[in-house]
Amino acid sequence: MEKFKKKLIIFMPSIDGGGVEKNLFLITNYLSKKIGDIKVITFDDRFNSNFNKKVKILNVVKKNKKIQSKYYKYFRCLILLYREIVRNKCLVFAFQANIYCCILSFFLNFNLISRSNSSPSGWSKSYFKNLVFKFLLKIPKKIIVNSKDFKTEIDKKFNINSKLIYNPLNINEIKYKSNYKLKLNFYKNAKIKAINIARFTDQKDHMTLLQSVSNAIKKRIKIKILIMGYGPNKKIMTDFIKKNRLSNNIKIINFQKNPYKFIKESNLFILTSIYEGLPNVLLEAISLKKFVISSNCPTGPREILNNGKYGMLFKPTNANSLTNKIIEFSRRKNKYNKITLKAYNSLKRFDFNTNCEKYFQVINEFI
Repeated sequence: MEKFKKKLIIFMPSIDGGGVEKNLFLITNYLSKKIGDIKVITFDDRFNSNFNKKVKILNVVKKNKKIQSKYYKYFRCLILLYREIVRNKCLVFAFQANIYCCILSFFLNFNLISRSNSSPSGWSKSYFKNLVFKFLLKIPKKIIVNSKDFKTEIDKKFNINSKLIYNPLNINEIKYKSNYKLKLNFYKNAKIKAINIARFTDQKDHMTLLQSVSNAIKKRIKIKILIMGYGPNKKIMTDFIKKNRLSNNIKIINFQKNPYKFIKESNLFILTSIYEGLPNVLLEAISLKKFVISSNCPTGPREILNNGKYGMLFKPTNANSLTNKIIEFSRRKNKYNKITLKAYNSLKRFDFNTNCEKYFQVINEFI
């Protein structure tokens, strides 16, 4: 297919290695096969190697030795975006800092597509904010969301017509990376080999996870859980583990470039988020045929798990409810293995090529 000569800038100031970033890499690399001039603006160069060679990366700094706030990164990257737009107006696709990009688009009059990553219930709680957002969210040519409930929620709240595109899921890559060798003795003698992958923030609610696992252990459930991530709440988590003498059952490790080989060693994935968009980690766990227990938070888990038919859902922040789900899984694992297979067979709607092509069609409309 002949490449388009028009220009596209993808804006993602702060890349940290989470679910949003995985979508960024997949979608950008796919688009680079069809768009001749594609640039990514991001703060530093830590993740430049995740993009293919056809993508030009514009970094504010090459090596970021200091811990910078996300707002500082936004500010510096917005200056870089401003300079690029002034030189040559082009389509901007914002993966992050959407509101700031909307303001810049309003004054510079460039075409903007915005991808919203998490439910408005997590970021639009004040009356004043909602008024501002109702105005600013009408500036982008299109706002892309990644779940049906998300679309319903944001359209109603801000009187817009967003575009639903599911996260593209590269099952073959996930399976391939899961086969990398891993020496992990942590799960030895555990009946339930659980795993959680998430940033250590209030949104992900690890304290509900820790409390529920502690409750399950007190009820003599043989469970061990590996928690992978990083973030400001790590000390609170480690203090809880130490105080309750749970170090033999709960292990915290840093984010890994290849989390799939760790997921492969487990038999249960647990998500405790208070809000989401469409959590990639659930799709990845199901791709490796792992059973899922997730909070029924807005938005995404209920849609992925088909209202509980493809996994278990519990009320967000309710540790006792999660404990009961863990106990139920422990007692009837064979039953839930069959449900896991049904969940795996439902993943066609997240097909990589189908959903990446939908992104291209939206961009092609405005580029």
